[in-house]
Amino acid sequence: MKKLQSITHKFSVLFALIVIIALWYFANAAELVPAFMLPSPSDVAEALVNDLPTLLMHARITLQEAAYGLLTGIITAFIIATVMERFAMFNRAMYPVLVLTQTIPIVAIAPLLVLWMGFGMAPKITVVAITTFFPIAVNLLDGYRSADPDAIQLLRSIGANRHQIFFNIKLPAAMSHFFSGLRIATSYAVIGAVIAEWLGGTAGLGVYMTRVQNAYAFDKMFAVILLITVISILLMFLVNFIRSKAMPWERVEKQERK
Repeated sequence: MKKLQSITHKFSVLFALIVIIALWYFANAAELVPAFMLPSPSDVAEALVNDLPTLLMHARITLQEAAYGLLTGIITAFIIATVMERFAMFNRAMYPVLVLTQTIPIVAIAPLLVLWMGFGMAPKITVVAITTFFPIAVNLLDGYRSADPDAIQLLRSIGANRHQIFFNIKLPAAMSHFFSGLRIATSYAVIGAVIAEWLGGTAGLGVYMTRVQNAYAFDKMFAVILLITVISILLMFLVNFIRSKAMPWERVEKQERK
């Protein structure tokens, strides 16, 4: 039964992809959109293959910016969420500020960051950090609050201090929430880096997209979009893999439920 469900799931995904590509071919053949603005899937595939070395060079820069920014966002989120969980007054004061940071459009602050920090990696890393820390911080905070109060009370009854309760109860309880936030943040990281590159930079997928767009090379534009999509999906799979290794007890619990 489990094997049949797995096969059905894979077939559903494959069928959806086939339908999307077929509709794409139909829209191109029927010229619902001018051909130079909507290239056929074969043209996009050809552009991807021909420009692959250049794309990979720019992708390396974008991934580097995304990785540094994501790491900064994780550290910032961990510190903020932990302090908010510890001090109720700080939580009440800081939570509206966290929400406020997400209401400011990135395209509005990115040019300012470029003016302040130059055209190097610093403004891109800052944009990615701002984009990614919120989902991680909010999920971590929810994870801390989901800790079993009976387990906390038990540790207190045997003389455990705050640090022992945090590392033995609250942090393990928050791991599942942390990886849920990290999955979202990982996809945001690549998008944030690309947006920052649109507004100022010398290399990266965002810079490449700007160049091919100005040249009206939409087949190359779609090739970049496809590459960004593939990178985001692979990064999400990587997060799931790390989660399975960092939380082996989840696999045991799933097997016990089955």
